Amino acid sequence: MLKPRGEDEAAQLAPRRARVPVAALRPAPPDVSPASARLGLACLLLLLLLTLPARVDTSWWYIGALGARVICDNIPGLVSRQRQLCQRYPDIMRSVGEGAREWIRECQHQFRHHRWNCTTLDRDHTVFGRAMLRSSREAAFVYAISSAGVVHAITRACSQGELSVCSCDPYTRGRHHDQRGDFDWGGCSDNIHYGVRFAKAFVDAKEKRLKDARALMNLHNNRCGRTAVRRFLKLECKCHGVSGSCTLRTCWRALSDFRRTGDYLRRRYDGAVQVTATQDGANFTAARQGYRHATRTDLVYFDNSPDYCVLDKAAGEKEEAETWSLVISTGSLGTAGRVCSKTSKGTDGCEIMCCGRGYDTTRVTRVTQCECKFHWCCAVRCKECRNTVDVHTCKAPKKAEWLDQT
Repeated sequence: MLKPRGEDEAAQLAPRRARVPVAALRPAPPDVSPASARLGLACLLLLLLLTLPARVDTSWWYIGALGARVICDNIPGLVSRQRQLCQRYPDIMRSVGEGAREWIRECQHQFRHHRWNCTTLDRDHTVFGRAMLRSSREAAFVYAISSAGVVHAITRACSQGELSVCSCDPYTRGRHHDQRGDFDWGGCSDNIHYGVRFAKAFVDAKEKRLKDARALMNLHNNRCGRTAVRRFLKLECKCHGVSGSCTLRTCWRALSDFRRTGDYLRRRYDGAVQVTATQDGANFTAARQGYRHATRTDLVYFDNSPDYCVLDKAAGEKEEAETWSLVISTGSLGTAGRVCSKTSKGTDGCEIMCCGRGYDTTRVTRVTQCECKFHWCCAVRCKECRNTVDVHTCKAPKKAEWLDQT
């Protein structure tokens, strides 16, 4: 059902690399000394590095920002397979967009008290800027939860009758049993099989095309996200019998709230395993001797995370960032201006959140509705209550400190 149609556009969508002058590729003349030849080779390698683009550019994640205005030919970052699926299943793309908005909200909820808080950039096709350039724990989490969000959204849309290509789970038929005894499958079970199958075909398409170490990492974390949704399928039942005696049960499988998937992946983030790719590029091995090996349910990453304390010079200005492609960008937006807790000793506390730079305190008055009463018939009337509170925000770093880290 998911077989794409149309011509392969891989050649058109492949990243363009600047052309290296032919003269730079010619071998050194025979009379050049070995030291000069090595110097020429080093210069050539440096020139090639300067002309290569960054590993992460645009992504299908931007579909979430388009809402109902999903036009396949205008979505940046889609590879040919994804564009074909988009054109063939436009109604599913609306579900993919809803899933993207849902997992971004969940990501921001999970990291709301951390220096990196899953901030998205407005009108930026990369969604997260250059934060995903580094193969860090944060990148591992984003790829896992984005894949999970697509599975959850498509599965839900299938069972709610919003899609013409799928409906309830066709495999939940007949009789079955659990710890409480036998039951009959009935109702409308959520079609997790179709959600997983389409999400794998769509989300993994770009990584399968690239086939490098980072793609291998992304594919592993994508799979972790898909299996996380399946992990929290729950069995819901309705009893039949005299006075609800439950002599007969009719049951169906239902998705759990996406928050459970987010909480689970957040715990996987805390226990993520640092790895390196094997020489054949087909698997992972522990990054250092004595480190535990990653399992199929572990999130994996290559690079240590930055501290996210200071604004990365290449994080927000796209035009300027193009000249920084050789620099290993952190993509950090910094913590200046972030609200922190004066009393907390956790990651949301001012000491940790502000990276030791201190904080500013502003007294603000908040107006809220209070003492609400119901009046017959039919209105709820509330009073306005004013509450004065202190809001603490992280100080910006000194200019010299900012320059040192960018």
